[in-house]
Amino acid sequence: SRMGINFSLELIKRGYYPKGGGEIKLQVNPSNVKSISFSKRKINKVKLICSFSKFTNNEIERKEIKEGSITWTGKKILSSHEGTLDLKSGYFEMEGDNLTGGMFVVDMTSLKNTDLEGGSRANLEGHLKSQDFFNVAEFPTATLNIKGARKAGNTYNVMGDFTIKGITETVNFQIEMGESEATATVTIDRTKYGIKYGSGDFFDDLGDKAISNNFDLNVMMKF
Repeated sequence: SRMGINFSLELIKRGYYPKGGGEIKLQVNPSNVKSISFSKRKINKVKLICSFSKFTNNEIERKEIKEGSITWTGKKILSSHEGTLDLKSGYFEMEGDNLTGGMFVVDMTSLKNTDLEGGSRANLEGHLKSQDFFNVAEFPTATLNIKGARKAGNTYNVMGDFTIKGITETVNFQIEMGESEATATVTIDRTKYGIKYGSGDFFDDLGDKAISNNFDLNVMMKF
C-alpha cells in the first residue's frame, strides 16, 4: 500500500481568487505531484491543511480459525494453577502478509483446571466460574478484537481490545505467525475487569493466600 495526502487550501480573505473567498480541496497521490502553484490574483493568506489516507492495492483476506487451544495459568504466592479454555470462534484479517485485524470469542463456560483432581478440581473450577471471578452464568464469553499490528519478521506486535465481564481494556502482546499456524501469549490484569478477589492490592493480611493480579493465556491457532 502507499500513502496519499488530502490537501485542503482554505482562502481566508474575501475578495481574492476564487471570487468571494472559498475553499479548494485536492486529493492527490504525492508520487504524481511535482508542484502546486497559484495564478490569478495574489492570495494574502492561505491555510494549508494536510490529512493522510491509505491507497491500498491488496484486498483484505479473512483467515478463519479451524482449530485452536487456550491454556491459562494463574499464580499465588507459593503455588500456581493451570487449565484450559475453548476458543469458540475466531479469524485474522490479512492484507498481503500484514495483519490488519481479527476477532476471537472465548467460551468462558468451558473453563477447566488440569493440575488438580476430584473434589479439589471441581471446587476450583466452580469458584473461578462464580461471581468472585469470571461470573460465567452472566458473561459466558470473552472477546478479543485486534485493532492494529506492526510486523517484525514472523512476529506481530499487536494491540487489541479484550472484553471480560462486559468490561473492555486495551492489551498489547505478540503473535508468532507461520503459514498455517499462529501462537501467542497474552498477560491479563484481572483487576482491570473488576476481578479483585484475593488481590493484595485491594485486601490486607492475605499472606501467602494472595492471588496474583495477572494471569497468562497461551494460545495456539490453526487456520
